[in-house]
Amino acid sequence: MDNEPVRRLPPCLMALLWDVDPNTIEPTTHEAFVLGRILSAGTLDAIRWARGQYGDDAIRAWIIRHEGRQLSGPQLRFWEAVVGLPGERVDAWIATPERRLWEGPAAS
Repeated sequence: MDNEPVRRLPPCLMALLWDVDPNTIEPTTHEAFVLGRILSAGTLDAIRWARGQYGDDAIRAWIIRHEGRQLSGPQLRFWEAVVGLPGERVDAWIATPERRLWEGPAAS
């Protein structure tokens, strides 16, 4: 039996978890899920928590691994500046035809 205490998520994340039982989400085990929610719809408090919990390297890695999916053009530009995403990759993600379909020509 594992005696390690389960780490709970802070209250600032609860609104992001409207479709799941937040008591079943553990920050380490469900890192990719939690980061996806925070990066795409998190408040400033949630972003601060994510940067403290996971660090900028993990945030950058999540965005690169997902090739910017789940994030709008303006969100990608924000994260490009905050965590140092490579500009040419962000440009390419924003320029994809699929993103232009949903966001329109002014997505960047």
